[in-house]
Amino acid sequence: MFDQLSEKLDSVLGGLRQRGVLTEAMIREGLREIRRVLLEADVNFAVTRDFLARVEGKALGDCVLKAVSPGQQMVKIVHEELTAMLGEKRAALAIAPTPPTVILLVGLQGSGKTTTAGKLARRMKREMRQTRLVACDVYRPAAVEQLQTLGEQLGVPVYAEPGSQDVVGIARRGVELAGRERDRVVIVDTAGRLQIDAELMDELRRVKVEVRPHEILFVADGMTGQEAVRIAQGFDEALDVSGVILTKMDGDARGGAALSIFGTVGKPIKFLGVGEKLDGLEEFHPERMAGRILQKGDVLSLVERAQTAFDAEQTAKLEKKVMGAGRFDLDDFLLAMRQLQSLGPLENLLKLLPGVNGKMLKNIKVDPQRMKHIEAIILSMTPQERRKPELLNGSRRARISRGSGRPVPEINRLLTQFKDMQKLMKGMKGMQGMMPRGGGMPRMPFGAGMPFGR
Repeated sequence: MFDQLSEKLDSVLGGLRQRGVLTEAMIREGLREIRRVLLEADVNFAVTRDFLARVEGKALGDCVLKAVSPGQQMVKIVHEELTAMLGEKRAALAIAPTPPTVILLVGLQGSGKTTTAGKLARRMKREMRQTRLVACDVYRPAAVEQLQTLGEQLGVPVYAEPGSQDVVGIARRGVELAGRERDRVVIVDTAGRLQIDAELMDELRRVKVEVRPHEILFVADGMTGQEAVRIAQGFDEALDVSGVILTKMDGDARGGAALSIFGTVGKPIKFLGVGEKLDGLEEFHPERMAGRILQKGDVLSLVERAQTAFDAEQTAKLEKKVMGAGRFDLDDFLLAMRQLQSLGPLENLLKLLPGVNGKMLKNIKVDPQRMKHIEAIILSMTPQERRKPELLNGSRRARISRGSGRPVPEINRLLTQFKDMQKLMKGMKGMQGMMPRGGGMPRMPFGAGMPFGR
């Protein structure tokens, strides 16, 4: 997401940062380069023009030209204006004071509405909101069955009327049932349609009148760039959408839709869809996303992801064990690795750290099978060996190699890495009295620094 845009912007701003003094000519040359980068990323022309005008107005003032670090001041201005371009502040879902909250999902066919409905239902359920899905995509073959399958996976009920094409009636009856069952949230999945299809757009208007949704979310394929923005404008004119969900943002998207949609449609991006898994729905924070684009990292999102993904009870037990007895064995190591894996691919986590970019990650070989190999090796050991790795002599390592299907040198490397981690744990125990408490950071699993690469 935004890798190419990020690298090109960093190259332009890096050139400005290296200069001890900036002149108006240098700034204007830098802005021309930024303009080229944004247009190559398929950002809307008018949005690009307005963005550059705001940056130029601030950059040509005394705060930059006479600053001690003019390049850093320039980066600060670009960050502020990127944040404004993306929507300024996080726009949360509107939750009705009297349940149920009705969320209507609309968009083109193939934009990922049904999968997004499942992802949104999962998020609502995790927030302890009793949720129901309503299957109103009666035109696409197997769409109802797809939503029902997602509902079964999530443990979320799905209201459907197989064989019926009364979309307005299905939506109304589904919401009425949600009210009787005291559901907190009801998500209505609709069929994809073009904004030029007058009959189907009128059907959506009638659904809106019947169910009176608190949110009308336009689901757009982020890969379509400016086309997604034009389509969003059409849906907004017809329905007055309240927000946008951009899907497929983990693909080869240039970022033009994300950077243009607020400036052209005036409606906030509320979520980003990343990946096919049901946990692949990220809240959209304009300031954090601007930081990612400028390679400042997004540590807050990393912390929030950890708070959601880590098993708090297991992590607390591990911390108590290590900080108390100071003993860290291979069972603990495996637990920490599993906790880390729950955060997603390692390269995606590294991108959230300040200063890490896609170019740097190209030189890091991350083996996606590494975790499975670690598990196979450790689970091929006896419980006693996992508690006391010092017992692992040559013959035992050969036996573990046969049991796990991994070569002995790989087992040796793992044990060496484990010993390094043990030393780190002892050091952390010694610093126990110096560690801050109550700072709001999640308890990270010990061993989270272990590399997954070869």
